[in-house]
Amino acid sequence: MSTYVIGDLHGSHSAFVGLMEKLAFNPAHDCLWLVGDLVNRGPDSLECLREARQLGGAVRCVLGNHDFHLLVVARGKGKLRKKDTLEAILDAPDREPLLDWLQQQSLSVRKESTLMAHAGILPQWSMSQAEALGKEVEMALRSEHSGAFLAELFGDQPDRWQDSLEGMDRLRCIVNVMTRMRFISPRGRLDFAAKQGLESAPEGYAPWFQYPREDNAHLLFGHWAALNGQTPGARIPVDALDTGCAWGGSLTALKLESGERIAVANQKNGTA
Repeated sequence: MSTYVIGDLHGSHSAFVGLMEKLAFNPAHDCLWLVGDLVNRGPDSLECLREARQLGGAVRCVLGNHDFHLLVVARGKGKLRKKDTLEAILDAPDREPLLDWLQQQSLSVRKESTLMAHAGILPQWSMSQAEALGKEVEMALRSEHSGAFLAELFGDQPDRWQDSLEGMDRLRCIVNVMTRMRFISPRGRLDFAAKQGLESAPEGYAPWFQYPREDNAHLLFGHWAALNGQTPGARIPVDALDTGCAWGGSLTALKLESGERIAVANQKNGTA
């Protein structure tokens, strides 16, 4: 049995299928972890969702910011943005079961000392705390009031975690940390403006993985395509899985047991 962790799909279905074939993935005994952002940017978001859902219990998926955006548009009265490629999902005959499946996904997946979250977790959070906070969001997302939760979800405030946060401020901050985080201050304040490589760090900020932790967590994340799978200056065991598939890069898988990386070029949007 092997566990493979695949980076952001972003609607790149042909690369997804090609990578799964290269892995010789067998859902009867292998496990697949998807690091979120299954949809948007690429041309085949609908097919990516269908493919992931069809894998059943062989797949474990965390939600990314683009996955949340789809749910906000579909069920929280949000609006499509100019560059979105989500219309096929919204118009699909199996739209509702696909959205139901997506809405049941988690914010983190953990196996022993390894934890996956779309953007990462704060250095101040233990793995157990990150799991517990993620479950607070998951409960709201799966509740009968999920539409109201999604309608109020997006926003940049509060931009620093405090244990005393309550209500939507608390839930929004958890989601922003686990799906949008890149640069943070030493006290854990998030910057949402800088989205490029490490050279774009605002003064007084650094990538979240350049801060030390008190545990031995091995953290897996996607979200940050500009890193191209690299984490220079990391002070913790960490693997970046977004290698820019939606931008003409490659789609990358990490074999968790060995640390081996396997990649395929995205033939539809470009080459690696």
